[in-house]
Amino acid sequence: MKQSFVFSGSGGQGIMSAGITLAQTAIAMQKHSTFLPEYGPEQRGGSAKCTVIISDAEIISPLPKKCDTLIAMNELAYAKFIGDVKEGGTVVVNSSRVKTTARDDVKTISVPVDDVALELGNVKVANTVLIGVLIGATGIISKDVVIAALSKKFKEKSPAIMELNIAAIEKGIELGSKA
Repeated sequence: MKQSFVFSGSGGQGIMSAGITLAQTAIAMQKHSTFLPEYGPEQRGGSAKCTVIISDAEIISPLPKKCDTLIAMNELAYAKFIGDVKEGGTVVVNSSRVKTTARDDVKTISVPVDDVALELGNVKVANTVLIGVLIGATGIISKDVVIAALSKKFKEKSPAIMELNIAAIEKGIELGSKA
């Protein structure tokens, strides 16, 4: 099994953090994984994209010709990368910001992750909700392993931050499993 993911959005939306979390969790599950970030020239608000590949076998190239799954956090990212998805692939869109969906040869999962994150208490966990959606929709990584990875990442932070991230993962899984 080999799957490729393109995370896309704007700087500050947690695109790189979500990609790194997915890749690190896959490695913790004894899988092979690559993470390739691409940044726009701006520090915040510019374009952000990363490609993650997860495989049971060694990965030869970190750049797929077409990706299996596109995660688009805003309209511009969707428009820019929708053509990079394989026919029959999956597109996960943040429907809080993406209003256009143009392809009928892919499975589209629309979740208002910004709105969900705000309901949970902080828009900064929108990317964590998104990881939960991926888990719920694809089962690509384990909930327990991703929570362990987040615990390690946030060990210096307050327990409230970890509780918020766990709630975001669980809500995302719930929404993704309904997709």
